Amino acid sequence: MNWWGKLIGGSFGFMMGGPLGAIMGAALGHHFDKGLDNLDHYHIGDTERTQAAFFTATFSIMGHLAKADGHVSQNEINIAQQVMNQMQLTADQKKAAIKLFDEGKQENFPIDEIVEQFRKECHRRRNLMQMFLEILISTALADGVLHSNEKKILNDISNQLGFNRGFLDQLISMVNAQQHYSHQQNTLKPKTTLKDAYTVLGVASNATDAEIKRAYRRQISQHHPDKLVAKGLPEEMIKIANEKTHEIKAAYEQIKASRKL
Repeated sequence: MNWWGKLIGGSFGFMMGGPLGAIMGAALGHHFDKGLDNLDHYHIGDTERTQAAFFTATFSIMGHLAKADGHVSQNEINIAQQVMNQMQLTADQKKAAIKLFDEGKQENFPIDEIVEQFRKECHRRRNLMQMFLEILISTALADGVLHSNEKKILNDISNQLGFNRGFLDQLISMVNAQQHYSHQQNTLKPKTTLKDAYTVLGVASNATDAEIKRAYRRQISQHHPDKLVAKGLPEEMIKIANEKTHEIKAAYEQIKASRKL
């Protein structure tokens, strides 16, 4: 039985305490009243528990980000629905994801506590936390503008997860460029440029061929679906990771063609 089956079956209740357990319980219509006061009493790196935390934190904070500029745009709703469609959620999972999104829009949403518990559940798995940030950045960029309130929330989340502001700024540029290569965009995409391609790989345009190859391999490794699932990415999100690797490969191929490699 996967993480969702255990969550629905009730056997996950004792493992999902804290604010994540509270909002997931609200989304499912019941309480996890056996939550842990001290998460260290259990193996925090448990994959299924991390997957449940990732799912819960992702959709609730997506809702919080969407409301940050004072108005939830249709594009932001579309991004949330797009993620749900990519995950091919069951009817019950989609219903829970929508409720989590709505929970995140509430005025009293405990964003700091949610992020802190999520950080603990990730057990210092940097690639997993980076994927989490990339999904949130995609939500913030959905309307084509990164509003100051959205940037502040992303900065706060990034800091809590142990990333510095310079890394976040680079990640925002990378995600923005990746979207130009996406198969998932319903609107007309701008023509990709070499600048986009270099930004996706996180290298300068004057980087050597060897540096570009290393950057490509590093990006592919960081977004490798099997590795991310093993670290705690919900199996349902494997298509998101696959899309990321497609975008990275497309950018790399564009650079190779330009250099006639």
